[in-house]
Order: sequence, then structure tokens, then C-alpha cells
Amino acid sequence: MLIFRVREPAGEIARLFPSKAHFRTEGTETVAILNNENTDYNQDSPFHRPATVEELLEQARRRIQVSDAELAEARRRRDLIGAALLNEFRGSRVYVNGSVAHGDALNPLTDIDLGIVVAEAKHTHGPGKKGCSDLQERAANVIRDALHEEFPGLRVEWRGRRRSILVRFSKAVTYGQDDFTADVIIAIDNPDDEGLFIPNYQGWSRSHPEEHTRLVREANKATDYTYARVVRLTKHYNRCNQKPLCSWNIKALALDALTRRSRLADGMLSWFDHAIASLSKGLTEDPAHVAEQPIAINDEMTRTEVVERLKKSRELLVNALTLEKAGYLVLAHETLAKFFNDEEMLPYPNLDEVRRETARKYVNDRRQRTGGKTTKPSGQATGSAAAAAVNAPVVGLHHGQSASNSRSWGE
Repeated sequence: MLIFRVREPAGEIARLFPSKAHFRTEGTETVAILNNENTDYNQDSPFHRPATVEELLEQARRRIQVSDAELAEARRRRDLIGAALLNEFRGSRVYVNGSVAHGDALNPLTDIDLGIVVAEAKHTHGPGKKGCSDLQERAANVIRDALHEEFPGLRVEWRGRRRSILVRFSKAVTYGQDDFTADVIIAIDNPDDEGLFIPNYQGWSRSHPEEHTRLVREANKATDYTYARVVRLTKHYNRCNQKPLCSWNIKALALDALTRRSRLADGMLSWFDHAIASLSKGLTEDPAHVAEQPIAINDEMTRTEVVERLKKSRELLVNALTLEKAGYLVLAHETLAKFFNDEEMLPYPNLDEVRRETARKYVNDRRQRTGGKTTKPSGQATGSAAAAAVNAPVVGLHHGQSASNSRSWGE
């Protein structure tokens, strides 16, 4: 299945792909959905070539994008919780944060984030005053009372948790998932400085989630949503590669790396360049300049290990773009698939096509090394040369595959 956003009239696409194309409209764009299984493409087709890196990134981005219906249901549940909290804490304000509020949610959608700044507690609670447990208990009870009729399996947990009240709906938003949850923060205004106090077990910590959301939304607007699209791809890369960084760290780094509209590939390279340079110096500071501590990395990795992982991943991304520039789009596709490490999000190209292009690259590389003197001026490798080229690990093999006298990828 191939999906293209096209400018050509639907009739022209249908002519190029008779009985293979289906169409839908998204806003002002026509989306062509092509069943490419066993398809003999018309040689005049604009799609009679491998996809570019940018096209692959766009297709991959859409595969991990949350549907409008899922977002609408998640926001509805968030609004139900917000209304219940405002009814309990009169004169307070609700804020939203997290991936749904920031526009970079990933599929499957499993949770949502919000908080309430409790007006009545501004002078009674906080550091050196009362803790957060009484406010959390009131909030948990009102959420349970307001939502249990629609969600009979609802569970609300707050005791022993560090920061948030956890609301378990026992009813998923994304098909096939076990549950959908909400993280609810009970906060108070800091009377002496910028930002809020949020729970830290029974005590309080400084934070500014409202400013975080403002900064992210401003970045989305300034970059025409390149920020959100690159962040979504980078978050997915992160979760498929042992999660060296938390989502907020990725977004905080992106605030400095992504400041204008760009191609997805350029945006991702900018993010990796900035992340490597920044994390080489130290942990990422709170972009709102409020939190007492920098943003933590994966506690099973050192900062040096995280930087090395990012460097290796950046190298794969650069290799994919280099191969594309040299005209090896299939090998670029294979390298990009290794980068993401998720065959559902970005499947590997056909292995026969990889072997053919590896052979072509082998011959072209040999020609360059010998000053243009080759045994086959046509550029087609045959016999032992072709066999050696196909089996040689020029750019690596597919995950889980191996060739004689070579190591599989990742071993």
C-alpha cells in the first residue's frame, strides 16, 4: 500500500494506475491510495521510481500520526476531568500540556495531560506550608464521582505517586489498546516568582507547564508545524531505540534546533546536531528557566552513552541522505529503515531491489577507484563481480538477515 498527496487530477492518477488507485480528500489535497502489490506500473507514471528520503519520512510520519477522531475523544475526556475539577475548586484555572496539547501525539494514543492551578490554596499550601495530599484527595474524589457513570471501570490513583493523579478509564481511545489514562497535576501559583509549584510526593517542586505549552505552540506557528512533525518522528525513533531521552527532553532541545520551516530530513539533522552538541556539554535545562533541576535522561544510561547513541543514529541519517544524493534511493530507504528500527512504521525495501542496487553501487565504486576502467563499461555487474557485490555488506543487510562470511546488522 502506497499513499501519496498529489496535485494531479484524480482522473490522471486513475489513468496511470488503472483499477489500482483509490482517493480521498483531506482539506484541499487529494490523497491517492495505491495498492502496489503485484502492480505493473505504467512507465509514464510519476511514481515509477523508489521513494526519496523526504517522501519516506512523510509516509512514516503519517503512519504514526493520531487520527482526528482519536484526538477528539481524548480531548473530550480531558474536558470532562477539567470541568469536574473546576466545579470543585472554584475560581481556579485548568491548563493543558503534553503531546496532545503540543500537537505531536503518537499512535497509539494512550494518555493525556492536564492540570489545575488551585486558587484557594495559593497562600495555604506550598513549600514551608501544607503539602499536596489533601488537594489531591479532593481532586481524585470529584473525578471519580463525575466520570464513573460513563466509565464504570474507572480507577483513580494518587497515594504514593510522585506528581500526578493517575486516571485509568478502563476504556481505550485507540483500537487494540488495553486502556487510556490521564495524568492530572494539582498545582498552585508561586506567589514570589514565575511558574507554579507542583507535587513532589508530599512536598512541592517548581515548574512552569503553562509556559512550556506556550513555547511549543509558538514554535509550531513559527515553523509552520515543522517543529511538531520533526518532534513526532524523533519521538518515535527514540521509543524504538531504547528511549535514551524522555519526550519533553526531545521537545526542549527542538525549541532551539527548529526555528523555521524546513524539510523533515533537514529538521531531523538539525535536531541531532543540536542535541549532540548540547548534551555533550551537559543535561538540558528547563526552557522556561524555572525548574530547579535539568531534564533527566534515561537512568540506565550515562550522558556520554546517550550522546554516542545519538551520534551513531545521526550517521545513519546522513548515510541515507548521501546515498540518495548519489542516486541509490533503495539503499537510502534501507538505511533509513535501520535508523527508525520499526518495520511497521517504515518497512524495509524489497531485498531483491536492495541486492540489485548494491551490485550497481559496487560496480560504480570500483569504476571510480580504477579511474573509469571496468570490465563492463555498461555498468552492469555480471558473474563473480555481481555475486560479490550482492553479498558484500556495502551498507548492511536487513535486520535478521545475514550473508556468508558477514555479520548481521546489530550483532
